[in-house]
Amino acid sequence: MSGKLSRRGGAVDPFIVMDVMAAAAEKEAAGDSVIHLEVGQPSTPAPKGALAAAHAALDADKIGYVAALGIPALRERIARHYRETYRVDVSPDRVIVTTGSSGGFPLAFLASFDAGDRIALAAPGYPAYRNILTALNLEAVDLPTSAADRFQPTVEALEKAGRIDGLIVASPSNPTGTMVGHTEMKALAGWCDRNGVRLISDEIYHGIVYDGDTVSAVEISDNAIVVNSFSKYFSMTGWRVGWLVVPADLVRPIERLTQNFFISVPTLSQHAALAALECKEELDGHVRRYRTNRDLLLAGLPAVGLDRFAPAEGAFYLYCDVAHLTNDSREFCRQMLREAGVATTPGVDFDRARGAGTLRISFAGSTAEMEEAVRRLRAWRRL
Repeated sequence: MSGKLSRRGGAVDPFIVMDVMAAAAEKEAAGDSVIHLEVGQPSTPAPKGALAAAHAALDADKIGYVAALGIPALRERIARHYRETYRVDVSPDRVIVTTGSSGGFPLAFLASFDAGDRIALAAPGYPAYRNILTALNLEAVDLPTSAADRFQPTVEALEKAGRIDGLIVASPSNPTGTMVGHTEMKALAGWCDRNGVRLISDEIYHGIVYDGDTVSAVEISDNAIVVNSFSKYFSMTGWRVGWLVVPADLVRPIERLTQNFFISVPTLSQHAALAALECKEELDGHVRRYRTNRDLLLAGLPAVGLDRFAPAEGAFYLYCDVAHLTNDSREFCRQMLREAGVATTPGVDFDRARGAGTLRISFAGSTAEMEEAVRRLRAWRRL
């Protein structure tokens, strides 16, 4: 007789990109070559300064528990980052270091919402939002978006959504790469403030921007929660360190949660993250490569029928409409991996209702990999 299984766990959908990664790894284990355009992960290691700081910490620090809210020096440096980057004063007391953004979202949701609350989010959007909300007995409310609104939430969509308690905004967005400008962010934050709705702004791709201005929600509203991470711009995915900026009245509730859930964020990662904030020149070099990769794909993919993209203003993704090629993006991506050795993510991971006609391409790898991907896809489409 098996033990009890929770309804909560069974209700959470898989994160399909992880399944794609597993299939790609299986193909590689069989001796085949795979170009990885499925995973949203920089191909570069942590910046040199961060690696040096980690080595120094291993020699000088016992790497024990630290304060649940984070190492004070890191919280203070993140606060300075907001002054330098966004020209806004943020108290270090409002900065909470987290175990990546993936650790930050549950803390933000638990501190802000009660079971049964309704949280609106754009579709297409990052699937883990919905899956975490489901696991916490919160209701995810899709806001269907389109190219006309640049795949971002609008006040008009919120007005039609019924009662909601929270709104998640991602700029730059995963999977579309589109951004929310100052005017749009001000309108969304103002609507949330007037209606008692908690705004949660996912800013983990800040720094990776090609077109337009970057706006942080902390510039607009003192009631918003900002989620950020050292994974993307800072190229530190496996270090699992990120941060929240929260209203003052949420600091102590989140501190209590993180004390019990995590005790503290890995100490070694915090030392490395502190140094990473001083590595802008190296990290901006990665962004220049992402731009080159984006432009290369936008020029090369139309020849294989992939020519309908969301405006890739930031992040390192192309969200591609393939409805003229398939009505089953999962099978289309399987076939591409099997026959061309190119791994991409089906759109159903990001939009359950309409994702059968879309896919996401990550250009976070090397430029040589992007060139090889185009070559392989051209050969595949000629078959």
